[in-house]
Amino acid sequence: MDAPLRVTVAHASAAGSTAEVAEEITAVLTGRGYQTTCRPAGPDLDPHDADALVVGSAVHDMAWLPPALEFLGRAAASGRPTWCFSVGGLAEPYGSRRARFLSAGELRRIEQGFPRGFRPRDHHMFAGVVDLARSPLWGRVFYRLTGTGAGDHRDRPAIRAWAATVADGLDDAAPRPGEPAPPGRRAAPDGPRPQPGRSRS
Repeated sequence: MDAPLRVTVAHASAAGSTAEVAEEITAVLTGRGYQTTCRPAGPDLDPHDADALVVGSAVHDMAWLPPALEFLGRAAASGRPTWCFSVGGLAEPYGSRRARFLSAGELRRIEQGFPRGFRPRDHHMFAGVVDLARSPLWGRVFYRLTGTGAGDHRDRPAIRAWAATVADGLDDAAPRPGEPAPPGRRAAPDGPRPQPGRSRS
């Protein structure tokens, strides 16, 4: 009997909510039979210790946090199949047509900071925790225009559903010992770039 595939879920969190999203994803993958480890992104985390990777970050000013970007650079170099998730400030990133447009633009902007030539298997946006008191004026204006109020907007059923799609793709995507990793794909659609905001994620 083959050993279960090893999956590392790496995350960079500003205030803890992104880490909780990563833990939710980890629980789903573990429940599907994968040997899953959830760890903060950092220099001590080796992408070669896993057969596949899930990497996520809180989004500040339309970009991932530095620890996640640093780890993603090494993940891309490892050739491991990689799924990405971002935790941002839109309350319902895939709700209305306008929200989907804004979410697509934000994902596109975030990916400009990804390693050159890197293609994740998928890149998904999740709602996070919005703290208006810690947001600059332009951030508060952005949240008002998009109808996003303060509070915890994380959609746990949506997180679990996306994690299930990752699990569905793992057997086909993850390399077996001695096999090269197959190329990834870019899943984020194009769209306009919204004004940046800051979530407490």
